[in-house]
Amino acid sequence: MIHDAFEDFAASLTPMTALMGLDLGEKTIGVAVSDRMRGVASPLETVRRKKFTLDSARLLELIAEREIGGVILGLPKNMDGSEGPRCQSTRAFARNMMRLTEIPIGFWDERLSTVAAEKALLEADTTRKRRGQVIDHVAAGYILQGALDRLRFL
Repeated sequence: MIHDAFEDFAASLTPMTALMGLDLGEKTIGVAVSDRMRGVASPLETVRRKKFTLDSARLLELIAEREIGGVILGLPKNMDGSEGPRCQSTRAFARNMMRLTEIPIGFWDERLSTVAAEKALLEADTTRKRRGQVIDHVAAGYILQGALDRLRFL
């Protein structure tokens, strides 16, 4: 089920299950996962987008392997808070995923998550080539960590 309100998403989660965070891009999907206590988000991998059936198959494989109890999608709102075409694309992805899995799907405002990830990678003195390889799943980690931090206060 898709939840627009984060509080509804949180209420639908099964206790002691990990969460998955996704940073959807046009060419890649950054994937991060949490621990079962939902304290720490860890960047996992970047899925190269081909077509939805292949992309979703890989995500469902990860969901099963890691016993994921919910998925957080980064919602790329505009800086003024409005939703543009990228938000519509993310919501369409969520609707398509909902047809394939029963686990709750929620959204997290991802404004500036890629900027924060890029800054962290620069501070870690990561090479340009390596940054290009990991930026998406590091950004997914930022998205998921923000959601995990919010869950602690609900």
